[in-house]
Amino acid sequence: MLNPFAWPYRAQFAAGFLACAAFLGYAFYVQFDLGIEPCPLCIFQRIALIVMGVIFLIGALHNPGAVGRHTYALLVLFGACAGLGVAAYHLWVQQQPPNPMAGCTPGWNYMVENFPINKVLKMAFQGHADCAEINWTFLGMAMPFWTLVSFAMLGIGALCAGFRKR
Repeated sequence: MLNPFAWPYRAQFAAGFLACAAFLGYAFYVQFDLGIEPCPLCIFQRIALIVMGVIFLIGALHNPGAVGRHTYALLVLFGACAGLGVAAYHLWVQQQPPNPMAGCTPGWNYMVENFPINKVLKMAFQGHADCAEINWTFLGMAMPFWTLVSFAMLGIGALCAGFRKR
């Protein structure tokens, strides 16, 4: 049986990059082909995934020594923790009772074009109406649940790759 934890560091980080690329590819498929627009919290989860993917790619191409492997693994873990936090908050927002005033928040594009970034971040984390809407599920779980699982798996995988004895 193929054991991915026995793969060389570069192969593990390349697999991490490919997983991030596949997750982003699916997110774009959902957005552009299925027509489900991402909410602000979804955008932040994508940003975390992009950061992780870039670090995975740099780590795979660089093939560093032990200290570098540890550093790359911790950087990926940092991105995974950020994504995990946003995904957990997103799940919490989805579990709250409907707020009749939530629909008054402007859309993501409008916020980015018309407000300073600190106000955009504040408004995004106040729970945009789109963030509470569950319009995609798999096995009965919403997309933030699956992104949370993905962030956890990628973070653990990076730690295993970066801190494994060679």
